Amino acid sequence: MTKALEGVRVLDMTHVQSGPSCTQILAWLGADVIKLEAPTGDITRQQLRDLPDVDSLYFTMLNCNKRSITLNMKSDRGKEIFTDLVKNSDILVENFAPGAIDRMGFTWERLQLLNPGLIFASIKGFGPGRYENFKAYEVVAQAMGGAMSTTGFEDGPPTATGAQIGDSGTGIHLVAGILAALFQRTHTGKGQRVTVAMQEAVLNLTRVKLRDQQRLAHGPLKEYPNDNFGDEVPRSGNASGGGQPGWALRCAPGGPNDYIYVIVQPPGWAPIANLIGKPELAEDPDWATPAARLDKLDKMFALIEQWTEQHTKFEVMDKLNALNVPCGPIMSTAELIADETLADLGAVVEVEHPQRGTFKTVGCPIKLSDSPVEVQTSPGLGEHNSAIYSSLGIDTAELSELKAAGVI
Repeated sequence: MTKALEGVRVLDMTHVQSGPSCTQILAWLGADVIKLEAPTGDITRQQLRDLPDVDSLYFTMLNCNKRSITLNMKSDRGKEIFTDLVKNSDILVENFAPGAIDRMGFTWERLQLLNPGLIFASIKGFGPGRYENFKAYEVVAQAMGGAMSTTGFEDGPPTATGAQIGDSGTGIHLVAGILAALFQRTHTGKGQRVTVAMQEAVLNLTRVKLRDQQRLAHGPLKEYPNDNFGDEVPRSGNASGGGQPGWALRCAPGGPNDYIYVIVQPPGWAPIANLIGKPELAEDPDWATPAARLDKLDKMFALIEQWTEQHTKFEVMDKLNALNVPCGPIMSTAELIADETLADLGAVVEVEHPQRGTFKTVGCPIKLSDSPVEVQTSPGLGEHNSAIYSSLGIDTAELSELKAAGVI
């Protein structure tokens, strides 16, 4: 069975998380992703190691299904080899600091001359303008994209989310841009420049808060639990911030993640009231309608919590789902990595690694009926030098010379 991106070659110059998360998706979808690393390797091979002298989980979980070559781009021969690689690639992806590729001597204009069909994709922290040359990391992007100011509780500080919306979130956005450019090339024959800024990717994921910023001009946001509203969207704890109120409720036995998130839709109130032993509230005019409950959402969820505290989160999940009430237990990382359903779905997979034995990682979240994904281990540093460089006409003797000279 063929893969969706079979025959597409990606020259992957990315490092750390935002870029590798993008190119790993392309590899999962069948592209031949060649990870080009400096002879010292991607820095994440060594970061947060749990085993000495073994590639870290940080690296292995972001670089599955790729091939690795090493190349010193500061050497003249290295630049010559890179030129040949560009000519033989469909897509070049990088997430260096602004201007880094230009300083290597490979501007977009030169890349176009070398390979008119090349799609040159980049992740940067910010778009052109005031912030263009600022460094960006995951939480910097969250801070400047609107996520942190709207995350947390009203009386607490701005809070980062555990989901890597700045790094991996930007990577997914870049995948979309690359695939669009690849499709357009089938009509035009031309490649193009694709860029995504981390700040803008986070902003895109925070759009509902910009919606609410504009709604503030017409009065308080009634679906928020906050008592006071100024001229900016407040942090609102676990409130859904949408049209249907929701909250995280404590469950038995009371551990740090013994909570379930419950959403109360209009048709769900009567079944919930019956379930928690308060059937009279289904008809009580002070409780029966969403409008009547809107000014006492805290009291409503407190009543429900008195019931959820008597049951485990998974018991509550089953009982509420039987009534068609949207809910979800707060699943810890330990629960997720051991969840049999996620394993059956291929959402969490176990991968064989030549040095560490096995490790668990996320599977491909994108499911194609005719292009199933088999997650394969990350490559060793320079593991595919011989195979890839020989395809460029570099023989074994020259490979040895290049290695001795520090070119590869």
